[in-house]
Amino acid sequence: MGERKVLNKYIPADFDPQLVSRSKKPKDDLVPVRMMLPFSIQCSTCSSFLYRGRKFNSKKEAVKGIHGKYLGIQKFRFYIKCSACSRPVTFMTDPKNADYEMESGGTRNYEVWHDENKTNAAFEKQTEEDEKLDSMKALENRVEESQREMAELDALEEIRAMNQRHVSLMKGGGRKMDAAEAVLKAREAAVGVPDDLNENGGQEHSIWSIEQYCPWWC
Repeated sequence: MGERKVLNKYIPADFDPQLVSRSKKPKDDLVPVRMMLPFSIQCSTCSSFLYRGRKFNSKKEAVKGIHGKYLGIQKFRFYIKCSACSRPVTFMTDPKNADYEMESGGTRNYEVWHDENKTNAAFEKQTEEDEKLDSMKALENRVEESQREMAELDALEEIRAMNQRHVSLMKGGGRKMDAAEAVLKAREAAVGVPDDLNENGGQEHSIWSIEQYCPWWC
């Protein structure tokens, strides 16, 4: 089948590319887009749910007017239809909050993280207003923030020291194990306890017994 594949196309000598008709623009500047729902929606007509991640053949257009851009970022509007009653549902991009906003045809389902972000923003705003009105409150907040930062730094230094200690123990593990075995053998020789023999007839010492008579700092 390879010999039937056309790799080159014949272009006549009198070919004029300007005579080729251009493709028509989409009607009303609507561009077909295959997309997934960014959030769950409940239809306002039939009360059916369209869940997040469901694929739709939507239409996209740029939002026009004074509200069509935010800080130079273009907003887009998407048109879909309800899978149960075919009602048009529209939603837009929200560059301000890096999210989407519902426009018409349905209601957005409740999302915990969405309200959490709003609550945190409102709390921070209220705290700033309280600090402007009360200088002592602002001083207390700064002291608490500095104390929290110092505690975090102390915890971080402790973790680093512990990791460094573990690394040093790992590097010198062979020498420490040899010293532990020497201590164990000396004690068994003094007490008169015979060494255990494994299945091959060799001596065998358990790690538990070595660690018992030789702590980690030896």
